[in-house]
Amino acid sequence: MHRSILPLLPLTAEAFAPFGDVIETEGRHHFPINAGKVQRFHDLADVDVLEAQGKPGISLFVAEPYPMPLDLACLERHPLSSQAFIPLDDRPFLLVVAPAGEQPSLQNIRAFVTDGRQGVNYRRGVWHHVLIAVGQRQTFAVVDRIGQGPNCDLFELVGEDRCRIDPAAR
Repeated sequence: MHRSILPLLPLTAEAFAPFGDVIETEGRHHFPINAGKVQRFHDLADVDVLEAQGKPGISLFVAEPYPMPLDLACLERHPLSSQAFIPLDDRPFLLVVAPAGEQPSLQNIRAFVTDGRQGVNYRRGVWHHVLIAVGQRQTFAVVDRIGQGPNCDLFELVGEDRCRIDPAAR
């Protein structure tokens, strides 16, 4: 049984603000460097990884696409750090988020679709679904915490808490 089909909202900085940062160049402050040959879009996300002697790490994730529609089975959160995903393939991907808290607030769960060039940085403790690639494999640069200690909590969605995303329903 499904509580609902979540509407897929276009990803904007304003709509995503309760959950973290949208990493994009559109409309963002920038300045020239390297004799004017490069524009630097500076400090686009609040990287928060130092808790419990963590350090920042850069990884690459290769995500296989999910079949659609997708029934959401669980959400995860990282209580010790933020986690950023920056797409390298210029293809839209989907996000499902819920506010930080001991358990996800399922009344406030949201789903977003990126424009393919936008990345996101989830704030520490924000509940989110794992990467949702659509259509084909996608590669992401990931900036997150490297260190000891439990930094991934899972919350299983069961019964009426289950919901679905369906890009075809847009």
